[in-house]
Amino acid sequence: MEEIATVYARSMFEVALEHGKLDKVREQIGEVADTFDENRGLATFFFSPYFSTEEKKDGLHKAVTDGDPIVVNFLELLVEKHRFTELFRIRRAFEALWEQENKLLPVEITSAIELDKQIVKSIGDKIAEQTGREVQLSTTVDPDVLGGLVVRVGNTVLDASVQRRLERLRKELARA
Repeated sequence: MEEIATVYARSMFEVALEHGKLDKVREQIGEVADTFDENRGLATFFFSPYFSTEEKKDGLHKAVTDGDPIVVNFLELLVEKHRFTELFRIRRAFEALWEQENKLLPVEITSAIELDKQIVKSIGDKIAEQTGREVQLSTTVDPDVLGGLVVRVGNTVLDASVQRRLERLRKELARA
């Protein structure tokens, strides 16, 4: 069964795509979610069952003044269906659909020390070449890796770290 947030995100995505407003809708949903994340009072108002749908709709129109009609209508629907608490999950699902549509592939490289920018770019270029997608690179320094790399490509992890090798060796010795 598909999660409710995914259903809502997919619906909004299809409408935005149909109207050629995918980037605009993505940006505005992100801004709304960030605002709710930063302002707990506002979030409490919209997430609370103590306020009526009409009060929430009125508050929505005061809070979102220059929103695209697609976004405003979508937020009104969330208020009417008492699904506003799903906003953050909807945003994540929408982001995933947007990345897929734009053929973006998030790649995170973790190493024990700061890597040379040319090496990082080279890794990104190889992954882009093999997948045929545009790579969004991010790097993290984690001394616990000890050496080597941990590369996360989408949902797949390639762990070529010294830490992983030592752990594997420890398990083999424990079995022997």
